[in-house]
Amino acid sequence: MNSTFLIAKKRDGGELADGEIADLVRGFVAGEVADYQMAAFAMAVCCRGMTVAETASLTRHMLHSGVTLDWPDSLAPEVDKHSTGGIGDKVSLPLAAMLACCDLRVPMISGRGLGATGGTLDKLESIPGFRTDLSLDEMRAVVDQVGCVINGATAELVPADRLLYALRDVTATVESIPLITASIMSKKLAEGLDALVLDVKHGSGAFMKTLWDAQELARSLVDTGKQMGVATVALVTDMNQPLGRMAGNAVEVDESVAALEGCGPDDLMEVTLALGAELLVLTEKAADLDSATAMLQATIDDGSALVKFREMVAAQDGDLDAPRPVAARHEVASPSAGYVTAIDTQMLGRAIIELGGGRRQQGDVLDLSVGLEMLVRLGDEVAAGQPLAHVFASAEQVSQAQRMVIDSIQIGREAALAPRLIVERVE
Repeated sequence: MNSTFLIAKKRDGGELADGEIADLVRGFVAGEVADYQMAAFAMAVCCRGMTVAETASLTRHMLHSGVTLDWPDSLAPEVDKHSTGGIGDKVSLPLAAMLACCDLRVPMISGRGLGATGGTLDKLESIPGFRTDLSLDEMRAVVDQVGCVINGATAELVPADRLLYALRDVTATVESIPLITASIMSKKLAEGLDALVLDVKHGSGAFMKTLWDAQELARSLVDTGKQMGVATVALVTDMNQPLGRMAGNAVEVDESVAALEGCGPDDLMEVTLALGAELLVLTEKAADLDSATAMLQATIDDGSALVKFREMVAAQDGDLDAPRPVAARHEVASPSAGYVTAIDTQMLGRAIIELGGGRRQQGDVLDLSVGLEMLVRLGDEVAAGQPLAHVFASAEQVSQAQRMVIDSIQIGREAALAPRLIVERVE
């Protein structure tokens, strides 16, 4: 293999064959392709793009750069959900338990906070004792015992993605849709799935700021899933305001538990039920989306989803009944009367980072007790002095976060329509 030739071929707009991509990925993981060469390849892909076949090939060879989970004795389908990330997005916590109650198995591999968005693993680690570093054998055991697990990626899984992502992060190639697709899908498909649903977010609090970019990414992810033989559907959802009311770590676990108790915010439950229903239909556990939604709602109504979540937490050494410290609550009042016309959701995520609830750099130790509670939504009418939000923080931290919250919420004189939460379904 001449890696320089392959880089030049992609730079000039050529389509790489499956064997060429296989050689490139294998050589990179083996150390035969230098970091600077793989960085040049990533930039060529960023500028020239990839076909559906090329993207699927890159995904496949990244996936098989390490071990994969398999389920030879499974009597139920393995499924998962992936979100491209947003503020207050805690769907994975209640959804895993709800799906496990519907005779699906959920071997969910999740991540930590990235940029302004929170991470599922960080949230779960606010539960005292909860382990997110299970080995693959331990993951299999929890899935066999409970039906669902939420864990971090192990070193054996998709080493090509770990190496390539580190280069993309410092070479301005993170935004490439083929590279995003290969990164997401290689990690998810390493779980040995039968079906996958994707929540691709757009808006001020999402990685994809525009609806067009989110739609393009959703199409790429679904096409790649199908090329890989996994039933895949994506929902494009709005992230121009936080999902649910709580954003942070411990406070999001509290809201997730409330959702499992039947007291979840309407928007959180709408997205959770919609994503779960897609998986029930994809695996033929339900005939249509309406009956699938009813099946999922029944797990909330009869309390079985909360019991299942408790079982998963206990199986991962967590104690759901132990206190989860939440910092003192401080009010953020509206400086004027009018209507909520826009929310800079990314700034809200940055406010949580300023409080210590997110990372400025890799290795930061988080304060899991801090966060926000949103009291208004887009389109709401507010009076001067009315509470807009609560900030959970120490007295020493709170003033800057309060200013950032005020700056993030735009108050106008004319009412604006609230955006549609689920914008499009891509199959």
